[in-house]
Order: sequence, then structure tokens, then C-alpha cells
Amino acid sequence: MTAAALASPVRARPTLTRVIIAASLGNALEWFDFLVYGYFAVTISKVFFPSSNETASLLLTLGTFGASYLVRPLGAIVIGAYTDRAGRKAGLTLSILLMVVGTTMTALMPGYATIGLAAPILILVARLTQGFSVGGEFGSAVTFLAEQTASRKGFVASWQWASTGITGALASGFGIALTSTLSAEQLVEWGWRVPFLFGILIGPVGLYIRRRLDETPEYVEIEPTRTPVRDVLRDHPIESASWRWAPRSSRTARPISSSISRPMR
Repeated sequence: MTAAALASPVRARPTLTRVIIAASLGNALEWFDFLVYGYFAVTISKVFFPSSNETASLLLTLGTFGASYLVRPLGAIVIGAYTDRAGRKAGLTLSILLMVVGTTMTALMPGYATIGLAAPILILVARLTQGFSVGGEFGSAVTFLAEQTASRKGFVASWQWASTGITGALASGFGIALTSTLSAEQLVEWGWRVPFLFGILIGPVGLYIRRRLDETPEYVEIEPTRTPVRDVLRDHPIESASWRWAPRSSRTARPISSSISRPMR
């Protein structure tokens, strides 16, 4: 062993439990910020989409909530491709950063009575940012967790969805607590902002934790490919859609998973 090797201590890899907690905490925060909007839709409709028809206001609010789902596939593709190129850690950090931006915009946004039509437009932008973030979070988090171990991939990856379920309970808890303790006027004035402010306070913690994560062992061992996503889809059209239902004649092609895990020549 050389003197240089002795002088530079090798950083020990964190335990599997620590990695699960770090990844799940960030994932839970992302889904909390994404879901809590729906729990306060009635109140938010009065702040950003006021109308003489309360049903129309609520439908506009829910339409904005639904729009965030439309960009989730785009977020999954873009952030997923970035995760393959820059690393799992980089993808997870980007997704939580985008979520913090969208949550901050929502929490601090003045209402329709203050800035007029700009309020619902900016809320829509915030929701699209959050939807894009969550779309990229899902695949990146599952990949990061599954690549931590060779023998317990299913168990480790299951924490991504488990933390999402816990988040739903937390978001509904905020809804029950605030609607039970505050009047309708207080909810409209400031109460609905409390869970989003909570997300802002916890967001930097999740961002800090993810920035300190180590790259997964599997990603370190492979040479990341620079092949554009469009080329992967062009070269593996059947596998991209569904390898299981591919025609027999095309099943001699290499599955797309092997293209991701090995450098393309």
C-alpha cells in the first residue's frame, strides 16, 4: 500500500438503514408538498380563483391540481435521463430542489385580491413545477434505493412507496388539525399557508441530506452512456413500450435494461 493511500482515509459507506431513511425522507417531503394542495382545495379556490360561483372556483382549483399530473411523465423522462447521465444523487437533488421552488412560490404567493390575474397564473406555474419534480422523483428514488444492494432490492425499493403513503397521512393530519382549530376566515387569510411553510422549512433539510448521499455502488461501477433518449427509443421501440408483448421476431434484440446498465458502443 502506498503512502498516499495511507494518508487519505477511505470514507466508509453508510449503512443500508441510513440510506433508506435519507432517501425516504426526501421522497416523503416531495409528496407532502405535492398532495397538500388537494387537501386545501376549497380554501385555495377562494384565495386564487374567486368567483360568484363557488363550484366554478373549485373546479378551476382542481383543474390546476390535475394539470400537475400532466407534466409528471415529462418530468420522469427528463429527470430520469439526467439521472442516468449525472448520477442518482444528482437526479434526487434536482427533483427536491424543484419541489422547494414550487412550494415556496405557493406558500408566499399573494392572492387574487392583491395581484389579480397573475395569482392564478403563477399558482399554475408552481403546480407544474411540482408535478415535473414528482415525476422525476419516482424513478430516481426507486433506482437509487434498488441499486444499494444486490440481495434485497424489492424490500429497499418498497420504501419509496411506503414513504409516499406516510406522507398522505401527514398531509391529511394537517388538514384535520387546521380545519378543527381555525375559523373559515383564518383559513382563508393565512391558515392554508401553514403546511406549505412547513414544507419550506423542511425542504433545505432534505436538500442537505441528499447532497451528502453517496452515489450507488452499481452506478459507480458502470460507465454512464451519453446516448440521447430519442436514440434509445428508436433502437429499442418494442422494449420501451412493453418487452413482454413484443413480437417473437424482435425479441432477439437486447432489452432496454441492459442498455441502461452497460455503456453503449
